[in-house]
Amino acid sequence: MKFICLNVHDDVSKGLQREYFVYFVPRCTVVCEKILEEENAYNLMTIGEYPLYIVPLDEDVLSFELDLAYKFSFGVIPNVRSKGKASVRVADILNRMQAEEPVNSPDMVVPEINTLILLDREVDMVTPMLSQLTYEGLLDECLHVNNGSVELDASIMGLQQEGKKIKVPLNSSDKLFKEIQDLNFEVVVQILRQKATSMKQDYTEVTTTTQSVSELKDFVKKLNSLPEMTKHINLAQHLSTFTSKPASLGQPDMEHTIVEAQSYDICFEYIEELIHKQEPLVNVLRLLILFSITSSWLPKKQFDYLRGELLHSYGFEHMATLNNLEKAGLLRKQESKSNWLTIKRALQLVVEDTDTANPNDIAYVFSGYAPLSIRLVQHAVRSGWRPIEEILKLLPGPHSETKRGRFSSSPSYDPLQASANIDKVADGRRSLVLVVFIGGITFAEISALRFLSAQACQICCIYGICSSKLQTFEISEGHYQP
Repeated sequence: MKFICLNVHDDVSKGLQREYFVYFVPRCTVVCEKILEEENAYNLMTIGEYPLYIVPLDEDVLSFELDLAYKFSFGVIPNVRSKGKASVRVADILNRMQAEEPVNSPDMVVPEINTLILLDREVDMVTPMLSQLTYEGLLDECLHVNNGSVELDASIMGLQQEGKKIKVPLNSSDKLFKEIQDLNFEVVVQILRQKATSMKQDYTEVTTTTQSVSELKDFVKKLNSLPEMTKHINLAQHLSTFTSKPASLGQPDMEHTIVEAQSYDICFEYIEELIHKQEPLVNVLRLLILFSITSSWLPKKQFDYLRGELLHSYGFEHMATLNNLEKAGLLRKQESKSNWLTIKRALQLVVEDTDTANPNDIAYVFSGYAPLSIRLVQHAVRSGWRPIEEILKLLPGPHSETKRGRFSSSPSYDPLQASANIDKVADGRRSLVLVVFIGGITFAEISALRFLSAQACQICCIYGICSSKLQTFEISEGHYQP
């Protein structure tokens, strides 16, 4: 503020007459106004605000970085379901805001968003530790998707610009990406191969046979998609260099073995072998955290052994990393019997014989494992959380289900409680569910939510994208707060 005032006064001293506009993002604070007044510059400028609270990353993905953004955008949402400490606190804030500034007009129509689902990331720390297998998820695993794009060498995209980095946008404006982003990577490779083969056959027909004008027009239309296809073939080829590595080939299978929690010794020996081979530390830590959570933490003897082996293999400078993992509650010595098997069975998290090409369950995103977080959303949408209340008690943090506004006096009002009302609300529109993740979400979970949205009510999500690699780095640096 003082720097701005200095420039304004400098212009005034030189006799320059200018109009000054200062815009604050997302809002102006009292402190800033006070400084402008103290510097005698407040009356010389026009003050404005740009309420940039929610940034759309895609058609159904919103980046929600600032507090209370939904207050300004969505109004009163009648049904609120929350799970986790932070989520319940947000729900309490919403209820307090509604009590202080009630919106109970009898003329108020049924809101477009009828259910808000709030989930803490700590409720499901298993899913972020798994390797993502969808196309967009794998792009994030290998190249790190940032604000809807990836940055990589121009040569990977077939450009003759050695050493130059380029940003490749990834969103629904790319029709081909919209078609394949939520599919298993193996299926994506098959689709790209089929499209390339089809285009090659069409080109052969055009060059060897006489075509009518309409046939030529259709061929030209197909050529319009060539840049998109070339882009994703280059990206898929680059991803294949990661997925074809021996360590990458075996890791998803071992992750499923750990999630099934049936072969403790095999899992322990596999992690021990990775440590001795000095595989990338982040990969080892993700497996160790996954093993620790599903096994209800590690017995003291084995915990101390693996801790010692990690420090010997990767250096004692990583002692802080392990301490931070313990503080975050992700790596602990065994304290009690694990609830994981009960949770896994009750929510049917492991689905056998999953067809990734023609999926019928959200488990396709991890080739047989249904993300715990999205299974909770699925239950909330279909029948509410009352039927699984005992399971919710086994997960971290409290949970709540409340009704707000004029709907709180109508216990029967809940368009998502009855299966007959799932698809449409009173005026014929599809029900809209707003899912808010507090603490980040993976792209594989977004794909699972889109799968649910295609089956039942429309789902819109607000969250920060959660990269397991980035999160593990933050923990190792001590920036992560449990």
